[in-house]
Amino acid sequence: MTHDVVIAGAGPVGLFLACELRLANVSVRVLEQAADPHSPLKRLPFGRRGLWASSLDAFHRRGMLEDITMPTAAGVGFGSGAMAGGPGAPRPAGHFAGIPFDYDDIDAARWPYRLPDSPVANVSCDMAHLESVLAARADAMGVEVRRGVGVEGFEASDEGVTLRAGGETIRAGWLVGCDGARSTVRKVGGFGFVGTDPEFTGYSVLVDIADPGKLRPGRNYTPAGMYMQGQPGYIAMADFDGGAFHRTRPLTLEHVQAVLRRIAGVDVTLTALRAGTTWTDRAYQAATYRKGRVLLAGDAAHIHSPLGGQGLNLGFGDAMNLGWKLAATIRGDAPAGLLDSYERERLPVGAQVLDWSRAQVALMRPSPHARALEAILRDLIGTRDGATYFAERVWGISVRYDLGSDHPLVGRSAPDFELADGTKLGERLRSGQGLLLDFDARAPLQALATRWGDRIAYVASTAKDTLGLGAVLVRPDGVVAWVAESAPDPDQAAGALSRWFGQPG
Repeated sequence: MTHDVVIAGAGPVGLFLACELRLANVSVRVLEQAADPHSPLKRLPFGRRGLWASSLDAFHRRGMLEDITMPTAAGVGFGSGAMAGGPGAPRPAGHFAGIPFDYDDIDAARWPYRLPDSPVANVSCDMAHLESVLAARADAMGVEVRRGVGVEGFEASDEGVTLRAGGETIRAGWLVGCDGARSTVRKVGGFGFVGTDPEFTGYSVLVDIADPGKLRPGRNYTPAGMYMQGQPGYIAMADFDGGAFHRTRPLTLEHVQAVLRRIAGVDVTLTALRAGTTWTDRAYQAATYRKGRVLLAGDAAHIHSPLGGQGLNLGFGDAMNLGWKLAATIRGDAPAGLLDSYERERLPVGAQVLDWSRAQVALMRPSPHARALEAILRDLIGTRDGATYFAERVWGISVRYDLGSDHPLVGRSAPDFELADGTKLGERLRSGQGLLLDFDARAPLQALATRWGDRIAYVASTAKDTLGLGAVLVRPDGVVAWVAESAPDPDQAAGALSRWFGQPG
């Protein structure tokens, strides 16, 4: 059987991309090497992940936000600060190398294109819950997911891709590697992968401690590294050994205790190792995200340390950007170069996140120079300007694609306009179509939108706050492609529609 797209990897990014493609009735098969999607490392405390504004906006636009942020037995923490303590307690909104910035210090008024009643800007969620929601959505949309079957090899041509997986031959029009940091698709496809090697081995362990009072709570920098104790017995460490221990030897109680004693500088005694994993700050990125009919997204395209929780959100951004462009290419109505814009837009965003991760590692080094720099950064982050800057970077609010327009809204995530009927812009994007929003309800724009009716929804409505705009063209991924500040020019609107949605039907 031939599929339009085969996706390697049924993690959150692969599943979300599959859902995006099914919105456009593209046939999708997802192949996952692991037979069992369940793992203790996906549950709390190991599986906790931060979801930032960029991802939460995407889920809102696809009608999944409520399911993902639904409180469960596993626990979902909202970014309101309500869980941070009593009245007057700090309300941490994120961190940079462990230095928190606080909600009360953030000046959201400096983001004029993010309306005050936009979806929540950050949520903590466990990976098991997140994957279950995405898997259920994929199943409901008719995505075929095969577990215990990984991509073993493939040959690609101008006509398609022939894969070897699970002892069978599978043919597809396109192959997307969402198969993680050690991506088979990336390696077999010959994608260049360049970056910086690790400085430390990171440890996340759940242990029983005979004398827990010897360890200070919270994040602690020492002359030998860093350790953090969250809930009792859950410890994270950074041992600046150049990543020497990661994936080289089994993780044992004796080894974890030795590393913890050396970093903490106390003779703490561990009595049991319940679970644990290692990781590093290796920061690498694919030199290109596309080679013919083979593409990369998520960790297959970029890897870095988990500091600050940027990686998963970066992957969701890849999937949201790629899905509609690949679908349009498969349908045959994509304008020239549309699929190439995936790499052009997403590769620079990935490079920025990798540098953001490297900067945090530099601040964590066990040296007097790093501690001096940390003190300066801590003062800066504690200011209103500093907290606002770090929030917009961590939450993804600062992301803006260069779409060739001087208007500051073009290339950004669209504001969640509240329309006259009470609906929000995000709700109008759930079909996966683009949206031409006409605040002036001008007949020329309505007639124009009709010509792209299979790819564009036209909405003529006033809004609670139009931000002084007359019309807005929004791509299916929620990115603003064109705006008119006064009476819209139909010729300019037609040019923008042609650029992003091809020739009219």
